[in-house]
Amino acid sequence: MKNVFVVGLDERNHEILRRTPTGRDCRFHQLLDLDELQTGQVDIDQLLTKAEKILDEFPDTVDAIVGYWDFPVTLLVPILCERRGLPSASLESVVKCEHKYWSRLEQRKVIDEYPPFALVELNDDPVVPDPPGYPMWLKPVKSASSELAFHVLDDKDFGKAVTELREGIDRIGRPFEQILSRVDLPPEISEVGGRTCLAEGALHGVQAAVEGFVYRGDVVVYASLDSVDYPGSPAFLRHQYPSGLPEEVRGRMADISERVIRQVGLDNSTFSVEFFYDPVEDGLNLLEINPRHSQTHAELFELVDGVANHERMLLLGLGRDPRMSAEDRGEYAVAAEWYHRRFGDDGVPVRVPTEEEVAELERSLPGVSIEIVPEVGRRLSDMGAQDSYTYELAKIATGAEDETAMRAKYERCVEALRFEFAEDEDVKPGQGTDR
Repeated sequence: MKNVFVVGLDERNHEILRRTPTGRDCRFHQLLDLDELQTGQVDIDQLLTKAEKILDEFPDTVDAIVGYWDFPVTLLVPILCERRGLPSASLESVVKCEHKYWSRLEQRKVIDEYPPFALVELNDDPVVPDPPGYPMWLKPVKSASSELAFHVLDDKDFGKAVTELREGIDRIGRPFEQILSRVDLPPEISEVGGRTCLAEGALHGVQAAVEGFVYRGDVVVYASLDSVDYPGSPAFLRHQYPSGLPEEVRGRMADISERVIRQVGLDNSTFSVEFFYDPVEDGLNLLEINPRHSQTHAELFELVDGVANHERMLLLGLGRDPRMSAEDRGEYAVAAEWYHRRFGDDGVPVRVPTEEEVAELERSLPGVSIEIVPEVGRRLSDMGAQDSYTYELAKIATGAEDETAMRAKYERCVEALRFEFAEDEDVKPGQGTDR
């Protein structure tokens, strides 16, 4: 049995990992928990010290160190692996993907499919950059899960976004600068640091992504998925696998991804690359590069292909070739991860669906699994890893024979899941009836 340490191992993904072919021959060990990794402002040096102590005191061999979460997990893994000579991407290549400005500079060396972009200093009199001009997205050079990302349409939006960015950018910006201090940065990135903002031209069209891996310098794209927004909103409604885009478009996404992954020097790693495709003008633009596969997609691959994408991460972590048989097949033709959300108003949950209710719903709907996000008594705005305009209530994975049946399963779940909210922080469970 191989001992695999997973940075931020959580219960849901632990179950999926144990179901993979490689995972059946592994013992999985949590290396740091999600609360200490994602809550508040983390201290990278303290996390590394704690992780090293756990690894040093482990009485058996450490055969792999892996992770599937965003910051800071993606950046801790290469540091911990390098110290033990374990397979991993280099820290510099991961930072090139995750520092949004550095990533754009690298992209424009090898592709043309990216939006106009410019830096924005959070000083007393920040200048509205043109290009990109309005509409734009204003975001930190490093963020996670759309945190502090603002859709800016005019000067009023710009001023409000800058104010909120000033107040919140240190939470990820400061620890990210601890990471940057470990990398030999070019002058243009060293001057920017980790607490500056990037303005990018707003993209339009349909969102899609590819997933792939790099093994000993060989870049392989093995899947494409669609990301569908709520109507009239930039918030994700669902990630769907496989993609319904034309084969030619999927081929272009794969080609662009291979070029940028080679350019940043990523190796021995899974990756995902996100795009916007405009079907009217047949235009394609790269949104961002993630130096990890998406744990959100794990069950989708399991439902359609029979094996979760975690399998490739495990194989790479153990130094093995992550190619898998194309003959693997799951039970369903299509699958999606849906995000049931509350828009606009903040609130305090006074009731969320019980474990028994969720289990009964899953039993009644084959190919469905549900994860409830909020906790009773904890204000929605206090939850971690939320975007700036909605609050996640539930993540619902559905597999079906076609998209119509898949949507019907999701709608059944939303109808059955009961949430109640109150606006005051001091309410007691059982009070409030806002659905």
